[in-house]
Amino acid sequence: MGLRLALSIGYWGMGNDAGRQLALAREAERLGYDSVWAAEAYGSDAATVLAWLAGQTSTIGLGSAVFQMPARSAAMTAMTAATLDGLSGGRFRLGLGVSGPQVAEGWHGQRYARPLDRTRDYVAVVRMALARELVAYRGDTIELPLPSSQGKALKLTVAPVQRPLPVYLAAIGPRNVALAGEIADGWLGFMFSPAHAGEIHGALARGAAVAGRGLDGFDVAATVQVRIDDDLDAARDAMRPMVALYVGGMGSRERNFYNDLVRRYGFEEAAATVQEHYLEGRRDRAAAALPPELIDALTLCGPAGRVRERLDAYREAGVTTLIAGPVARTVEDAVDQLRLLAELAI
Repeated sequence: MGLRLALSIGYWGMGNDAGRQLALAREAERLGYDSVWAAEAYGSDAATVLAWLAGQTSTIGLGSAVFQMPARSAAMTAMTAATLDGLSGGRFRLGLGVSGPQVAEGWHGQRYARPLDRTRDYVAVVRMALARELVAYRGDTIELPLPSSQGKALKLTVAPVQRPLPVYLAAIGPRNVALAGEIADGWLGFMFSPAHAGEIHGALARGAAVAGRGLDGFDVAATVQVRIDDDLDAARDAMRPMVALYVGGMGSRERNFYNDLVRRYGFEEAAATVQEHYLEGRRDRAAAALPPELIDALTLCGPAGRVRERLDAYREAGVTTLIAGPVARTVEDAVDQLRLLAELAI
């Protein structure tokens, strides 16, 4: 399986809006990109954006990266997935993630506990529903129908076009990655370092072994920020705000999965410094504290030749879908980035 290019359109905010998302999705489709992936945090939701794009594109795949599991019941996610797959003529890929404690507990009012068990049960129910089975399930975190209730086992009344519909898991920690290898059709990675690909593939293989299956056809999809620029320092600087946000501010001091990941990559001191600055409101200093080596490890940035070499590194690392997030101030600039990346990936 070769390296497919895909597009990350994120969520609304910081200059990103519906018009920009549509323009980039259409250009990615014209350029032959495999798929476009929408995200959600606590603003624009991914499902509505993907439904809107389904009506204004014709061939490009449409993925959620990700639907937050605390935001929807498993049955509701199956309903949404089947609907999106129907609207798009079978182009939808269902990406799921457990989110984190701040969003799950602060925004959705759901306890962030037993994430592995919750994910296993959630995916099982989603798959049952999408297969149009009667959903009667008793797991560690989900029981349907509710016991001692008037509930009855029900069957999804509409069928997705794809049977089965592909399910991806966003995962960072080794046990979560292994679970993706066990129960999913693809893994969604963020802040992936090709130099540490062995750890990912090892965890995926362990999970697949539990399920008694191989990983042929399994999609290793990594979301990567992209800035192609002859000025390497300028390209690195363009990456700093987003990397600093995740390393320093995406979570609390006690629990930030991305900060933990960067520490595992060997950047313990930088991770601590960036987090300290960010949580104290010194965002510029947090961004400035990111070592060039860390930015290079996590992103595609710099002159064309350098980016081409890095694309080869992703191929060699076993990435099968590279979900590019172009870093650009204007739509026109972002479109140029997509075109340049397509040329370099040939």
